[in-house]
Amino acid sequence: MTVAVHISGAQSAAGVETTFTEDVSSRGARVSSIRRWRPNDTLHFESLPGDFRTPARVAYCHPHREGYVIGLEFLEPSGRWVVSTPAGSGKPLQG
Repeated sequence: MTVAVHISGAQSAAGVETTFTEDVSSRGARVSSIRRWRPNDTLHFESLPGDFRTPARVAYCHPHREGYVIGLEFLEPSGRWVVSTPAGSGKPLQG
């Protein structure tokens, strides 16, 4: 599932990056990033649709195309995802 998110890091990786998920589960996500992250870095993860947010631990960071993909473990999730359904259905999915 592709969802727009903000990720932001601690002092070593300051600033907010707007990016997209490549895969999401209840325990974590795979996210593309322009930055190189280190395993065990902690970052803040926030979905743009909905109010889902959580601190997350970087499980891995691999080079991918013009940047990186990072595997994230959600540490203290709160809020809900809101994802649009296909055109014409009129109702968003929540989870």
